[in-house]
Amino acid sequence: MEDGLMSMPELLQALYEKGASDLHLKVGRPPMMRRQGDLVPIEGNRVMEAADVEKLIHGVINTDQRARLEAERELDFSFSIAGLARFRANAFFQKGLPGAVLRLIPALIPTPEELGLPEVIKELSLKKQGLFLVTGPTGSGKTTTLAAIIDHINSHVPAHIITLEDPIEFVYQDKMAVINQREVGSDTRDFAQGLRRALRQDPNVILVGEMRDAETITTALSAAETGHLVFGTLHTNDAKQSVDRILDTYPPAAQNQVRMQLAKCLVAVVSQRLLKRADGQGRLAVHEIMINTPTVQKLIEDDKIAALGRAIEDSSSFYKMQSLNQALFRQVKAKTITADEALAASRNPNDLKIQLQTQGLMDSKAEAAVSLPPGSRGA
Repeated sequence: MEDGLMSMPELLQALYEKGASDLHLKVGRPPMMRRQGDLVPIEGNRVMEAADVEKLIHGVINTDQRARLEAERELDFSFSIAGLARFRANAFFQKGLPGAVLRLIPALIPTPEELGLPEVIKELSLKKQGLFLVTGPTGSGKTTTLAAIIDHINSHVPAHIITLEDPIEFVYQDKMAVINQREVGSDTRDFAQGLRRALRQDPNVILVGEMRDAETITTALSAAETGHLVFGTLHTNDAKQSVDRILDTYPPAAQNQVRMQLAKCLVAVVSQRLLKRADGQGRLAVHEIMINTPTVQKLIEDDKIAALGRAIEDSSSFYKMQSLNQALFRQVKAKTITADEALAASRNPNDLKIQLQTQGLMDSKAEAAVSLPPGSRGA
């Protein structure tokens, strides 16, 4: 520590030792870390000035990256610290002042079992072709879930896997598969170009870090239709919203064709939340799982997207699907999360409340929270 402020390696070591996920650097605040979902100061550090934040950022980027940051006013990058971990970072300017957020990426890729992924996700990941979407809000663990899935394929299938990432986060070691990881900005211009080029590289499996635009989505759908298993992510909350987001990317005249393509090639949509564990020992992922059953396919073809949620619940036991409420209910019943945490995460909290009350799983705090008028919670 120098002048009341840890160096970048010391801050990242503290992040690792405290089991935190993210480091936040902002002028006018001490270094902050996100631990179990909450932002807290890293003890022993003073408030930072602009020169402090700039020095910390410059310590982990090269000359070319520094020039890009100055020119574009923001920069995505990743780096490793030997013996510690890998980190994904975004540096930026706010109100003309430097800032950054760095996320810790574990050195070892977790297994599906370690993440508590339902068995059906492992089964679906071994499909030969189609589009498999993993969705959720920022910070919900999509990247970690996808890494576990890709490494599961790596362990079981002699395939060629191509990943397109911005930036590269988890680093894979070839097992049964051959894996080529390409970083947007350094190995390929953008997701759309990287995906087009990937189709000329004899792939079996393609991971697209983000499906941001119509060009990328169109190429992903075509790849999924022509014998490739394509994984992609969306910043959406559930299966219905995911289908809507894809369709809304296109002008109305093109949506019918895209809807038919999606209905034909979709494998599944897994939508994820990270919630605090009831025992205070970190967080766990809870999943909505929609599989492209004949019923789901027909609903998408007929543009009855609003009915997807009910279809998931009605077919859950036979097809191993589950709605978010069903997943939340099971976790509360297993006492891994609290009723209050479940209700705060639910998109239909009143329906979940009735289910929990019926089983005697509501506590007084949860009763009070769900009875508040919309928008007043946490005020």
